[in-house]
Amino acid sequence: MAEETALNSDIINLAPVVDKELEEMMKAGVHLGHAKSKNHPAMQPYIFGVRNTVSVIDLTATKEKFAVALEFIKNIVAKGGFVLLVGTRPAARKIIIEVAEKTKMPYFVERWIGGALTNFKVISGRVEYMERLEKEKASGDFEKYTKKERMNKEEEIVRLKKNFDGLRAMKRLPDALFIVDITHDDTAIREARRMKIPLVAFCDTNSNADLVNYPIPSNDDALPAIRYMVGRIGEAIEKGQHEIQKAEAKNPE
Repeated sequence: MAEETALNSDIINLAPVVDKELEEMMKAGVHLGHAKSKNHPAMQPYIFGVRNTVSVIDLTATKEKFAVALEFIKNIVAKGGFVLLVGTRPAARKIIIEVAEKTKMPYFVERWIGGALTNFKVISGRVEYMERLEKEKASGDFEKYTKKERMNKEEEIVRLKKNFDGLRAMKRLPDALFIVDITHDDTAIREARRMKIPLVAFCDTNSNADLVNYPIPSNDDALPAIRYMVGRIGEAIEKGQHEIQKAEAKNPE
């Protein structure tokens, strides 16, 4: 903790904060990357320097890239599109769910299911099956089964919900993917690129930013950084939704 405080102090002295956004990013630790030895060449343009062997992200670059990414997300949503939110590492899960539920966007917080994009019909079928079982249970139809059969079906619902609960709202392929950690969710990256779905993602100093359409230089491990940055993603989605509401108010059917 003392080392991190000293590092923050160093950066403030070297690169004075000139606006509120950079100040908030710094407080959240968005600028703190990995050890220099883990740097990816694609991230070099976004690295301010190294302090105590830790690579420091240039927050002016983060602000610039973030603004472009947020505008892209807002515009997608304003046109009636949606973004699949992906954050399967423990630090990101709760935050992703909070934003997804607030904005009614689909999400993945458990292990990425292979084929979620490239074999969407099969995945969609699993979601439909899950919802069918839930309706059967709610209507009392489970009573016609033996106790063991009921137990098996209830366990199946739990298992399906763990993997597919966040995909209920995804009735088609998403217009974009937002990913917290591209080194962890590399399968999602490969599938999105194969399906030509635009990618928005945080890129820490160990990430290959060249794989992402809208890379955002940022710490992707620390809870405060994830909470702040994902919160901003959520705000962009809400702005897009507000644009739809304004348009509907001007042109009621």
